[in-house]
Amino acid sequence: MLTAQFMAVLDVFIVNVAAPTVRTELDASGAALQLIVAGYTITYSVLLITGARLGALFGHRRAVLGGLALFTAASLACGLAQSSGQLIAFRMVQGAGSALMIPQVLSLVQRHFAGQARVRALGVYAAVLAVGAAAGQVAGGVLVSADLFGTGWRSVFLVNVPVGLALLVLGRRELPRDGARAGGALDLVGLVLLGGSVSLLTVPLVLGQEEGWPLWSWLCLGSSVVLFALFWAYESALARRGGAPLIAPRVLRLPGIGLAVFRVFAVMAVNAGYLFTLTLHVQGGLGYGALRAGLTFTPAALAFGAVGLTWRRWPQRWQRGMIPGGFVLAAAGTLGTGLALRGGSGGGLWLYVSFVVVGVGLSLGFSPALTRALATVRPEDAADASGLLATVTQLGQLIGVAAFGALFLNRVEAQGAPGAYNSADALLLCAYALAGAAVLAAVSGLVRMRR
Repeated sequence: MLTAQFMAVLDVFIVNVAAPTVRTELDASGAALQLIVAGYTITYSVLLITGARLGALFGHRRAVLGGLALFTAASLACGLAQSSGQLIAFRMVQGAGSALMIPQVLSLVQRHFAGQARVRALGVYAAVLAVGAAAGQVAGGVLVSADLFGTGWRSVFLVNVPVGLALLVLGRRELPRDGARAGGALDLVGLVLLGGSVSLLTVPLVLGQEEGWPLWSWLCLGSSVVLFALFWAYESALARRGGAPLIAPRVLRLPGIGLAVFRVFAVMAVNAGYLFTLTLHVQGGLGYGALRAGLTFTPAALAFGAVGLTWRRWPQRWQRGMIPGGFVLAAAGTLGTGLALRGGSGGGLWLYVSFVVVGVGLSLGFSPALTRALATVRPEDAADASGLLATVTQLGQLIGVAAFGALFLNRVEAQGAPGAYNSADALLLCAYALAGAAVLAAVSGLVRMRR
């Protein structure tokens, strides 16, 4: 299950390093490039809660195998795509496969582990989720540079095919069998309302910058808020009638879940925006090849994973302030990256120090928050909590790419011809914005702790 999780997370980020090559070979516009990166996450985030519910209704084993088969087939189609439109469409199908497969990981952990075993399993899960983000950048660079059998950027998708087929064989043999849950039903109205709300939020964020923020983009953003309010009102009413909503309102009232949702969203938005804009700068502004660009992120990946696996053994007196302190470190690291690269320089030693600080900070903001929140969730709430946190994870990544990516591209285009200096200036602006978002998350956590 963790291998499947790693592969799905990897696919969110592995395209980042390949993006400039994809843009050249498929003649993709800036908006199309963002949709290639974010299209996977759009369907992933819209359908994750539904995927969790389908697993609860029809069995987690069936959901995993069905989602894995769809993901593998879509990966093959992405690798064979002949246009940016085809690649966007297949990326969305790939996201749908992940949405069916991935929520089952947390549900299975919640149902088959207890006590300290559950805490350890959740810790490893969080580390895999975190490392997958940065490892995607490295793997993308290695694969694109290796140009296996002349496939170029296509190898970042085709590599999923043999792994997916192997996991299908192992999954049929190893995954525990579970039956359908009696009396359940899929909340189709809730699915439509939630899907519409998320789509109205994400599409203008991805396309608005390139289109000059026309009236329709602002109308969509406003409508997304209204539709989400309708979704929550409907879900609450359905729960009071004894129905089965996509998200049971009681889940958000579980100890620590509300704050964990905010922190997970903040970490993922900062992480995705940081990786995406930095990739655009080092490849587009500094002219790094795919391999060098991918390997640039190795310090962040190692720091992220090391902290995610070891934070529980750190001194007890550090535990209380660990998460807010992590956001402060993340703010310092993102700002340090922008300052190290300003003026079009290569950054030197301070750049790699900032990478490590970002990796440590984001891991401290993410792993403890997720682990502590889910460790208290009851098995009967596993599907709802899993779907909610997995959706928030993907929404954070999507909005991070869309918002900070739009900020970076808009700044570069406003200065005329792209180059190392203009690209570095755009990156520094994004670094200030990323640091501000991380500080906001730190302060909000401290206010909640004080209360």
